[in-house]
Amino acid sequence: MNETMKTIMERYSCRDFAGTPLTEEQLKTLATAALAAPSGMNRQPWRIILLTDKQLIEEMDVEGMKVMATQDREMFERFVGRGGSLFYNAPCMVIVLTKTNALLDCGILTQNVALAAQSIGLGNVICGLTSIPLSGPRGSEFKERIGFREDEAFAMSILVGQANSGKEPHQLDWSKVTFQ
Repeated sequence: MNETMKTIMERYSCRDFAGTPLTEEQLKTLATAALAAPSGMNRQPWRIILLTDKQLIEEMDVEGMKVMATQDREMFERFVGRGGSLFYNAPCMVIVLTKTNALLDCGILTQNVALAAQSIGLGNVICGLTSIPLSGPRGSEFKERIGFREDEAFAMSILVGQANSGKEPHQLDWSKVTFQ
């Protein structure tokens, strides 16, 4: 199996990070993977923020859980059962912003970052839940502290860091494929 397929097959959604800060080289690798993502007509309709401010990530985590508790009790209880954290102690949150409704292009970028993280031995999980604290009562404050521009919207985030524990990748479901 070639290295690309090995990386794809071994990647799993990590929900248990050690909290150890990423190195400058690791951060640069993630940024490079993001910038290498293809986009329609090469418009690159995104901006990427590599958030490593652990205090800010933790504040957003706590606020996100508060918001979730009032909006979706079932989901809140599920996260409480997993340890009560949206961001799993991740030391880095790669935030993808867009000015347009370019979610497909931002999704391709997101997958590039997730696979690059896996390829350099970092755990990662693609995380749309960052939208919860960003849309809650403190959302404007968080967006300002992160550095959102007025015309930008959250598209997706990827939590990245050293994994505390491993997990088997999901099983392939070949019933989802038709060869014609």
